[in-house]
Amino acid sequence: MSHSIDVVWATTSPYLKRFDQPLLKHLSKHITIAQWQYQQSEDEPSSLSAAVDLLHDYIQNCDHPIHLMGHGTGGLVSLVYARQCPQNIRSLTLLGVGAWATLDWIAHYYFHLQLVPSSRRSVLTQLVPDLFGEQNQTVTCYLTRLLEQDMLVSPSPHSLFQRYNLPPSEVSVPLLICGSQNDAVVDNRALQEWQPWMKGCDRIWQCQGGHHFFHCFHSQPVAEQILDFWQMEAQSPILAKNLDYCPV
Repeated sequence: MSHSIDVVWATTSPYLKRFDQPLLKHLSKHITIAQWQYQQSEDEPSSLSAAVDLLHDYIQNCDHPIHLMGHGTGGLVSLVYARQCPQNIRSLTLLGVGAWATLDWIAHYYFHLQLVPSSRRSVLTQLVPDLFGEQNQTVTCYLTRLLEQDMLVSPSPHSLFQRYNLPPSEVSVPLLICGSQNDAVVDNRALQEWQPWMKGCDRIWQCQGGHHFFHCFHSQPVAEQILDFWQMEAQSPILAKNLDYCPV
């Protein structure tokens, strides 16, 4: 891996990663970002540990600690890795990840399925407004298909038979938590539950809208918050050399 990589964006959503691109485009104007993707086949069992192990194989080739980022289940994998190998991480940025970090959109799906048993597609269609906001029928059908495809290959630890919980705990590296004020999956309460585990350098920030994929619809303010957070941690000679952003 090139020594020039300073940030790794981790994703476990091959069908939803397109919603990460607006944010990554903003950030890549200021610092070098690598995109790491975990994808399992439909026949493989869901395994967070396998994803974490592969992320470790990737990151350990860096010759300096990196800034690690992720949204949703990609954020969960990043969090687990940062707790296991903090020596490799300069900072951790989590988007749409509550203190009970396994609460992802797939857990949200199973919750709704238990409330109103129905077909998978019908429940996913009902979730589109929660995840993306109100959409017309054509866009709703398109997003429903993406969600259905993503469920088949996601390492999310939830199923119809059980929910997996990862209790909150401290992260030893600098931590930025980003969320949205109208996210139905990771709401304000889920974000504020991080408070007992926050250090002096850590931050919680909420976007005014955008639902669960707020980093797509409000990519510029999210990018500004992340860049400002990194600049506050600019003791790093890597960041001081490469980051030319000044917060507004």
